Amino acid sequence: KAIIFYYWNVLIEWNPRYVYQRYFPNDPEAMEGFLQEVNFMEWNAHQDKGRTFTDGVAALSKQFPHHSHLIQAYHDHWKDSIGVAYWDTVEIMKQLKQKGYPLYGLSNWSAETFPYAREKYDFFDLFDDMVISGTVGHVKPEPEIYHLILEKVGNPAHECLFIDDSLPNVRQANTMGFQTIHFTSPEELKQELIEMGLL
Repeated sequence: KAIIFYYWNVLIEWNPRYVYQRYFPNDPEAMEGFLQEVNFMEWNAHQDKGRTFTDGVAALSKQFPHHSHLIQAYHDHWKDSIGVAYWDTVEIMKQLKQKGYPLYGLSNWSAETFPYAREKYDFFDLFDDMVISGTVGHVKPEPEIYHLILEKVGNPAHECLFIDDSLPNVRQANTMGFQTIHFTSPEELKQELIEMGLL
């Protein structure tokens, strides 16, 4: 009754290393060391959950003052973390839409930065509705955010197909009764949709 897509690395490539490669030219090991030292992914998840970038930068800079310029750089150059759009996935979405399937979005994304992408890519217009973590205060794989998208869909989980590149997110959806596809590539996604009889 509904097909739910995650955004990052399913529709749009995201990688903070695109921001930091200029600060670590020809030294990927040092860049990885920095990201691990400040626990970047966990820190960024708090912005996805609704914390402002200003507060996030201040908190992490206080903890790692010797890296304050690098922490601020992610805020200043966040747009550079967005890579290519997965146009083959977008084409799959268009085919599903043409077949009459309602499409929904469910994504961990900062409320501050999502409007930039929403304005840049018109394929977001394909969605009937969406839940953005930064606006609701919950992130995947927290069960609450799955309940929020089900409220918008208006159907039980077992009637919904959830597509995500993150195994923890997929496992949580499975636990809640969703049908799921673990996204690895547009080609694999299309094949699985054909096998399910959706394309």
